Amino acid sequence: MPLDPLEALSARAFCRVADAQQSSGNRVRLLRDGPQAFPAWLEAIGNARSQVHLENYILQEDALGQRFADALIAAARRGVRCQIIVDWLGCLKRSSSKFWQQFRDAGIELRHYNPPHLTDPLRWISRDHRKVLVVDGEVAFTGGLCIGHDWMGDAALNIPPWRDTAIEIRGPAVSHIDAAFADSWAAAGSRRYRSPDIPPASSLGADGEEGVDISVVAGRPDGLSLYRLEQLVAEIAGRSLWLTDGYFVATTAYVRALANASKAGVDVRLLVPGSSNWPLVGALSKSAYRPLLQAGVRVFEWNGPMVHAKTAVADGVWTRIGSSNSNLASWVTNRELDVTIKDHDLARQMEAMFEADMENSTEVVLALGRTGLAKPVSSDGDGSSRGSGTSASRFFSGAIGIGSTLTASFSRRRELHPEESLVVLSGGIALLALGLFAIFLPHLIAWIIAVIAIWPGVILLIQALKLWRADKTDKNG
Repeated sequence: MPLDPLEALSARAFCRVADAQQSSGNRVRLLRDGPQAFPAWLEAIGNARSQVHLENYILQEDALGQRFADALIAAARRGVRCQIIVDWLGCLKRSSSKFWQQFRDAGIELRHYNPPHLTDPLRWISRDHRKVLVVDGEVAFTGGLCIGHDWMGDAALNIPPWRDTAIEIRGPAVSHIDAAFADSWAAAGSRRYRSPDIPPASSLGADGEEGVDISVVAGRPDGLSLYRLEQLVAEIAGRSLWLTDGYFVATTAYVRALANASKAGVDVRLLVPGSSNWPLVGALSKSAYRPLLQAGVRVFEWNGPMVHAKTAVADGVWTRIGSSNSNLASWVTNRELDVTIKDHDLARQMEAMFEADMENSTEVVLALGRTGLAKPVSSDGDGSSRGSGTSASRFFSGAIGIGSTLTASFSRRRELHPEESLVVLSGGIALLALGLFAIFLPHLIAWIIAVIAIWPGVILLIQALKLWRADKTDKNG
């Protein structure tokens, strides 16, 4: 019997493309949405004996965030070593210094990733977008869920949680996820993380069970590991490829890969938010609909507050779950973590979950030369999305998408479509405002340009001096 293309792919080549760590003999449990995932996370923290490693883009100062704080503080008082990494920008205006101080008072080690610094004005572009919890080196959780009320919802007010997906892992892959945490810990501080705290992969078998194969893709700035992997999967999928993405602003090459897969007979489906918490990113996402729909890709918009999951399932055997969106911020600038799993049972669960999600979605279709909805949109709750704060990732992705659309509008390299009207309008307003500022407030524009030029210029001179001194020191022995 011929092997499925994904199964036939060499494991060594697969890991090489993704720059991933692979292991066998793992056990997994799929977790849907916050009300199912968070109790599992809190239970694991409550049972911790030696160490807890938490890395998340957002740890919000609200009722849910305080539940996690209380659990972590209780663990620390039991003698458990707790270490937390949060993203500085992700938590900006979401959590106060008083909230963080309670962790430090309990002896918990806390680091913020990439706070602003005068000598590195562009560091804000790179964010720690990972969502990872590792307890005692024995169990790990990852996925798309941040820790905040949006992911929990409010049953009393009939507000559903944001749609998201996570996974629980036991087995050798836990050590690879813990190693990724160690790398982030080092990147977020000056002291090196103690590697002996991470149990070796060989000590984390799946209790004699056959288990599943897992590859841990620990994305770092400029790594492009997941981008290469997603391109490869789109090229070799033979039967189906179903994607869920909260902020889909894909490159032309990736859109073309999905379109080509569909043209070759692959059942390609994409589930995205119907109402994004970043409307401009939502508009950029819609600009990719037409080439996908024309190629036969089925696109669905979620009829709820927000779909935030970042998942894929291909050919009934291969699954990806993690923190990476299909956009340049996740692929190029952020720290992300995704796991890929080769297992028929999990893939069937993922396909069933996707089909259930389609029941609460509206399919987008081409009609009369325009993109439209296959049926009226009906929303759970109030259908709105509460803002999630400032996000460099979405800003960067949006900037790239805006640049692509505006370049096309001037160069005429491709036809613009009605769904790109918001992007073109935003660009027009921005350029008009800049022109008016230049006419009526030329001194202000001059000062802005001067600061933009002088600040990085001074930093480059300082870096050059340091490099020159280091080279001179090396030569002098």
